[in-house]
Amino acid sequence: MDEMTDTRDRIDLAAKPVVEGDADALQSGGPKSVAGGGTPVDGSALSQEEIEQLTADIVAAIKTVYDPEIPCDIYELGLIYKIDVDDNRQVDVEMTLTAPGCPVAGDMPVWVENAVNSVAGVSGTRVELTFDPPWDMSRMSDEARLALNMF
Repeated sequence: MDEMTDTRDRIDLAAKPVVEGDADALQSGGPKSVAGGGTPVDGSALSQEEIEQLTADIVAAIKTVYDPEIPCDIYELGLIYKIDVDDNRQVDVEMTLTAPGCPVAGDMPVWVENAVNSVAGVSGTRVELTFDPPWDMSRMSDEARLALNMF
């Protein structure tokens, strides 16, 4: 598909939400965009402000989902690998679990889907479970490490 017709806004969540391809945002860890003002980002129908607000709302919704065996939300645990939001506000989430044999492997993606679908402006959500790369404790945020007394 031609770059101009595929105008998906990709948000890579290695640690914090950013628009994919923005090196400054990747280095600083904060949400950033490659366009300013109310202009669409990279030919997208969504403006920078819409992307940032939708991203913040999606992350807040995901942070309401907890691993039942660990007293920390799945975002801070580093289980969310990527979020894609297209021009129609369809959200694709790529996530993992702490272990392939996790007892809630069938339930947690549904919990994430329901949480993201509750965000105003989201038209639908698809959640893909992956184990590549496998999760390890290095993916946890400082907040999660503190909550789990790992400092």
